[in-house]
Amino acid sequence: MNEVKAKLGMDHPSTLISMANLASTYWDQGKWDKAEKLQVDVVNGFKEKLGLNHPDTLIIMVNLAATYRNQGRWDEAVKLEVEVMNTSIAKLGSGHPDTLTSMTNLGASYRNLGRWDEAEKLQVNAINGFKLKYESDHPDTLTAMNELALTYSKQGRWDEAERLQMYVMNARKVKLGSKHPCNDHFYSFSFYDFLFFFFFFTLLFFSFLMIMSAFRGIL
Repeated sequence: MNEVKAKLGMDHPSTLISMANLASTYWDQGKWDKAEKLQVDVVNGFKEKLGLNHPDTLIIMVNLAATYRNQGRWDEAVKLEVEVMNTSIAKLGSGHPDTLTSMTNLGASYRNLGRWDEAEKLQVNAINGFKLKYESDHPDTLTAMNELALTYSKQGRWDEAERLQMYVMNARKVKLGSKHPCNDHFYSFSFYDFLFFFFFFTLLFFSFLMIMSAFRGIL
């Protein structure tokens, strides 16, 4: 990262991507302070270089929100997630998968703050949007259903939670098989985990390409 920074500058997209990758490594190790510092710098750099509504800016904002969530800093996570959702709605429309995913994220954070009505409204909207875009048994639809079930469960609405969880479990058995890890450990791999690893490996791939390009320029 330091070599790329020295060669290309602090605000070059390749530098920012390498910083995001290092932040992801810190995130995996639970080094939240180090991850946060880098992610804040990358968010600011992408906003200035690419703009708020650029996909890379939104991705690192989602990652920073995840860092806040893992520290229980729900208010800070919500602030970022609201910004991401509103930007996605304006840029892509309310029915775009990325927008629906941002609704699922924000709904989960609202749930952890005890803002049940706001969480439920977003999660129901996400479910309905995913059903229109995909199908009822699509992984994104099932994830949104599971998040809504958790919101119901937190409120003691056991029957509604059970009905959704049974549907999700049975749909995953049909799609993935009864021995798939998602069915054996229903809550072990959350939506946020999937989102984080997807973005991490995407950034890692592009960072590798850009670093190789930079080194060829040096040589």
